[in-house]
Amino acid sequence: MDTEHRTRHITVPEHHGRERIDRFLARQVGDLSRSKIQALIQDSKITVNEKPVRSSTLLNPGDSIIIEYPTPPPVRALPEPIPLDIIYEDKYLIALAKPPGMVVHPAHGNRSGTLVNALLHHSDSLSTVGGAFRPGIVHRLDKETSGFMIVAKSDEVHHALANQFSKRLVSKEYHAVVWGDFPKSTGVIEAPLGRHPRDRKSFAVVESGKQSQTEYLVLESFDFLSLVSLRPRTGRTHQLRVHMAHVGHPIFGDAVYGGRNRRLGRLDPIQRRLAARYLDMMPRVALHSRALQFHHPVTKELMEIVCPWADDLRKFVETLRQGRNVD
Repeated sequence: MDTEHRTRHITVPEHHGRERIDRFLARQVGDLSRSKIQALIQDSKITVNEKPVRSSTLLNPGDSIIIEYPTPPPVRALPEPIPLDIIYEDKYLIALAKPPGMVVHPAHGNRSGTLVNALLHHSDSLSTVGGAFRPGIVHRLDKETSGFMIVAKSDEVHHALANQFSKRLVSKEYHAVVWGDFPKSTGVIEAPLGRHPRDRKSFAVVESGKQSQTEYLVLESFDFLSLVSLRPRTGRTHQLRVHMAHVGHPIFGDAVYGGRNRRLGRLDPIQRRLAARYLDMMPRVALHSRALQFHHPVTKELMEIVCPWADDLRKFVETLRQGRNVD
């Protein structure tokens, strides 16, 4: 649920004289100011006899008032019985596959249904380093990105893993379907990343940005798309998505960085029809966190955990392999 509300019902006493509703409620409801009451009335959150009213509406004895107003957000994330796809687990950490479309931790607009809500139901022991809304979360994936994540069960393990991430001792591999063909099957993209100068919610290659590097390897080439392996040498926000768009190969399905329609004009009629079908099949960013290699924070064992493709990506690539033979 994106917004939580509570409802209160008040009946005007039979002996009460006629009075403006905003004045009446300001006295009756101690936790709402008159200005807040007026705002709720304007948003049709207060009704009288099941009908919307104005602040100047005069009440009559026996009128039935219903107030619907937001409750304060919870002070911590709450457990929810959401299934988890766990690849590996011991008493120190959890390695799991995050499905596409799942938000990692609660935030404004996503108070429930997140990976954290599922983790709290699954485990009584999660690190507290990230705060009440991010227990266990050492790193994150975008909502649309599927694949591997690692979760810490204690603060000590959390700090040890975070230290490996910050020192670039963790090797990460992603698989992505991107637009276009590559002149070279392998290479390194080096371009500084920072906030977009006009859209502060997104990122861009900017001269004053942080140094960023991404290795790429073409795994398969299709008609007008390619399947690539991406290994970020740095860990900037949206790094892979921005870097691929920067070199003219935006990740397929990425609406923010030109991966949904920017290249359609370059295709022939048959390719455009195929692209439209593919976009229907892949309504998200075609990006998957495939593997992580790291040292176990307690046993010091070198671990490499591979996460199978999400079902939607697997079916999408299978369709791409059929190409123009597909109706």
